[in-house]
Amino acid sequence: MASMAATLFTQTPNPASLSLSKSPFNQFMSTSKFTVSLQNPKTRLRRFQISCGLIDPDGGKLVELLVKDESERRKKKREALSLPRIKLSRIDLQWVHVLSEGWASPLRGFMRENEFLQTLHFNCLRLGDGSVVNMSVPIVLAIDDMLKSRIGESKRVALFDSEGDNPIAILSDIEIYKHNKEERIARTWGTTAPGLPYAEETIKKAGNWLIGGDLEVIQPIKYHDGLDRFRLSPAELRNEFIRRNADAVFAFQLRNPVHNGHALLMTDTRRRLLEMGYENPILLLHPLGGYTKADDVPLSWRMKQHEKVLEDGVLDPETTVVSIFPSPMHYAGPTEVQWHAKARINAGANFYIVGRDPAGMGHPTEKRDLYDPDHGKKVLSMAPGLERLNILPFKVAAYDKTQHKMAFFDPSRPEDFLFISGTKMRTLAKNGDNPPDGFMCPGGWNVLVEYYDSLASSESGKVPEAVAV
Repeated sequence: MASMAATLFTQTPNPASLSLSKSPFNQFMSTSKFTVSLQNPKTRLRRFQISCGLIDPDGGKLVELLVKDESERRKKKREALSLPRIKLSRIDLQWVHVLSEGWASPLRGFMRENEFLQTLHFNCLRLGDGSVVNMSVPIVLAIDDMLKSRIGESKRVALFDSEGDNPIAILSDIEIYKHNKEERIARTWGTTAPGLPYAEETIKKAGNWLIGGDLEVIQPIKYHDGLDRFRLSPAELRNEFIRRNADAVFAFQLRNPVHNGHALLMTDTRRRLLEMGYENPILLLHPLGGYTKADDVPLSWRMKQHEKVLEDGVLDPETTVVSIFPSPMHYAGPTEVQWHAKARINAGANFYIVGRDPAGMGHPTEKRDLYDPDHGKKVLSMAPGLERLNILPFKVAAYDKTQHKMAFFDPSRPEDFLFISGTKMRTLAKNGDNPPDGFMCPGGWNVLVEYYDSLASSESGKVPEAVAV
């Protein structure tokens, strides 16, 4: 993959030489495209597609499921009070958020059985016109036997918040089918070992049935945590990219604090895109904002740290859009990273940066990684339905002791480089120690130290339980 990426960035024709209308409407709705074919002897032929402007959403248009007319909202609220009720967990609500804004386009609601089976077995959905879009993680809603009996023959149900007081959405033309939990876990994670965070939190305790149908979301999902201003929908992101006259968007997902190695990768990616002929590539810095496991740094602290990275000039605010991706985290490695990439297509990104062991985690019962660290980027390069997205594998960055800064690793002088793992970084922050100068901007590091200080000063001293954010 490294050689393929190098070829992509040196042999691609100059997009500025193409004839392309610069109107915002054309940038949003359609793009002019060309392809370059590369051959890796260990893989099948791969056709990279480079786009000027914003990539079209999966299925051709964003599927937004929010009821926008105020009088229609009042009508739907009244109707919801008369329907069988399903109380949503905090993770269910995050999936309603994802669906309502079109991140999972062209899905129109929680999956019915045919969509669920295609996702589990093929990691994609076949549309009515025969085309294929990627869909690698099930977006489903579980119910128990009692609720199934209460729904009976009804074709519409109301989705309420966890307290059961506030109607969130209506699910129509419903289908109820068996929830085979073991198969779902095995096919999503490649193991049924105990201790998979999302499976333990959401699947094993869930009901024995899944309910799918068309979703009408009555009002926008808000969290009132001071971060809603960062939760831009795909449509809002597309409008922002157009406002900034972006002719390419490259997305970087993370669930950890940004260090200078990340920043080096992102700024170097923009440099290479400029060398290709793009005039204004924009970075989408897109931290995951849904459910995360308990020992991850909480979203509120990560966002504070990201803001300091911009304030300290490590990343350029003029060419960076920081937004929160509302999806829950599965930690399902190569399966889940396809979902992360696919959702960014719907937000307008035509380049996706992927690193070592994306969406991975340690094996829950053995002392090893759950997934091969290189499989995520390899799977993305071959995944059905992602052919329009350009995958950019990480270059390896480490701390260069001779330059006192993060730099791309030079294998000719390995003794000059220091690899600071996430575990090492957390240990330094917990102990109040400083990393080497140039590893992370001082403002960003201070936020991380402050977070771990807050844990130490709490009554239990334990990492807080994961919550919806």
